Amino acid sequence: MSHSPIDFKGSNFTFLVLYLYDSDHAIIRKAIQKKVDNAPTFLRHAPIIVNVSMLSSKVNWNHIQHAILETGLSIVGVSGCRDEKLKQVIMNSGLAILNEGAIDNSYSNIYISKSIPDQIKGKSKTRLISSPVRSGQQIYAKNTDLVIINSVSEGAELIADGNIHVYGSMRGRALAGVDGDESCQIFCTHLLAELLSIAGQYWMMEQIPSNCLGKTSRLYLESGVLTLQNLI
Repeated sequence: MSHSPIDFKGSNFTFLVLYLYDSDHAIIRKAIQKKVDNAPTFLRHAPIIVNVSMLSSKVNWNHIQHAILETGLSIVGVSGCRDEKLKQVIMNSGLAILNEGAIDNSYSNIYISKSIPDQIKGKSKTRLISSPVRSGQQIYAKNTDLVIINSVSEGAELIADGNIHVYGSMRGRALAGVDGDESCQIFCTHLLAELLSIAGQYWMMEQIPSNCLGKTSRLYLESGVLTLQNLI
């Protein structure tokens, strides 16, 4: 029996979502480059989705696209496009128009521009994980908090619309409040994270204060600024 040389399968990936609130390509490029320079290991050559919900067909999409690519980012597709003329221009540039609903179910949005959050969704029962979270694993708690009663390895990723609690060694990535809720927090009993993020504001490991590494800590936003507190 012959076998097909290809196959289509569903999968789940994490992408950064770049929200554009300005139509000036020079301003966009400068802002992105600053982000990339501040966190090169996280952003350099990163695949992203561009949200254009705040833009109209009057913008020069080709200039914007070129400005983004000049920073080294790779555009996977475009979301949030409501303008039919702009949608056609984007498709003509060779990019896919992504359905917002599909993105919410299949991807984790990380806001690398200051976001304008939608109405916060009601939270459901906490998601509790008692087994170790291995490198390469991704756990997402949709519309709720995430509690890990074990260790999280380097290369693992925790994502939650709500708070994140890790009662064990935290060496991977933790992203809380990914739906834009700035009141969310991250709690770790042994903090050694590769990346910490709340509502799109993020720190790489090298940005975490040395006096908090390996300690029981609480991360939260205070007046829009990431703040880390030792709990013991």
